[in-house]
Amino acid sequence: MSGVVVVGAGQAAASLVAKLRSGGYAGQITLIGEEPVVPYQRPPLSKAYLLGEMDLDRLFLRPAEFYAAQNVTLRLGSRATAIDRAARTVTVGQDALAYEHLVLCTGAVPRRLPEAIGGALGGVYAVRTLSDVDAMAPRFQKGARVLIVGGGYIGLEAAAVAAKLGLTVTLVEAAPRILQRVAAPETSDYFRAQHQSHGVDIREGTGLVKLTGDGQVTGAELSDGTRLEIDFAIAGVGIAPDTGLAEAAELEIDNGILVNAQGQTSDPAIWAAGDCAAFPQGDAVMRLESVGNAIDMGELVAENILGAGRAYAARPWFWSDQYDTKLQIAGLNAGYDQIVTRRAEDGALSHWYYAGERLLAVDAMNDSRAYMVGKRLIEAGRTADKTVVANPAADLKPLLKG
Repeated sequence: MSGVVVVGAGQAAASLVAKLRSGGYAGQITLIGEEPVVPYQRPPLSKAYLLGEMDLDRLFLRPAEFYAAQNVTLRLGSRATAIDRAARTVTVGQDALAYEHLVLCTGAVPRRLPEAIGGALGGVYAVRTLSDVDAMAPRFQKGARVLIVGGGYIGLEAAAVAAKLGLTVTLVEAAPRILQRVAAPETSDYFRAQHQSHGVDIREGTGLVKLTGDGQVTGAELSDGTRLEIDFAIAGVGIAPDTGLAEAAELEIDNGILVNAQGQTSDPAIWAAGDCAAFPQGDAVMRLESVGNAIDMGELVAENILGAGRAYAARPWFWSDQYDTKLQIAGLNAGYDQIVTRRAEDGALSHWYYAGERLLAVDAMNDSRAYMVGKRLIEAGRTADKTVVANPAADLKPLLKG
């Protein structure tokens, strides 16, 4: 009996199967995941879980019993290796699973450091899966020396955990500043100061030449000529959409598995959602790497499998926790030409991105009100008066009524 087969067991997949059942889908649902555990939250891996502040059970999005109660067949610790589009089957081990609808929620894979510069040495880690973090966690001992390669959010979050646990932390970023790809200089300045105040040695405009060691990493050579002695290294150099299965099935690819507004790939029986999916947004094709996008796309595809015929409208939001700072981001800042800064007496800070008079995005540091107001305005396609935003004594809520 064919039904819905879902490849991938992350946030998008978990949201999709739950929505199918709550929406009344009565057919067979099979969830295939390479990891041997039920779907779990990824963001806490590099924060609360690595710090030891979150137990494994709290990572799980839903307990295993949920899937049994919802009659969802789990194929965990299994890899889907091929799609036969003509026969409408997906190969898992020795089995060819028939599908009416196939949903690819394959997510993304971390970019690894090249083997030629020591990326295959022992003690070199990525931060993506539960097994990645479980493998590196014993290394986080007071006094240990860690090199973090990459000044994006993953690298900075790992640096914050390491610094809090008393490690000696060096972070290198080849670009002129940390967070250059995703944030304004003002936000970079804020987090640079945070890390430096906690003893992190941040080196911007500095690349990794190579890692050294005999089987196990023991040192690093940097582009500024520095040679470091280290105990382990973490690569935080980004992720890439996991499109291998889709490419082998000759589905259209465009910086991700290309889908239409409803989430269908170039084969109408195959859908995609989450980090792996590239979707139309206005005149462009967009791919988002966020929990919010995974949830929203997963639920949208479930609704459309049930016949809703709904188009996807992305509502970008992101967050990061570093030390005592909660960063909340609403919107996308591409194309901004002005930053308006709002500083509150309690230390809350927000940066508002504008293109002309149009509000594009908000970075809010320990300022949940600014985030909430900015998010609602952006989703409604409205702007915010810059003089009100810049005045810390002005109430932001009336902006929602304008």
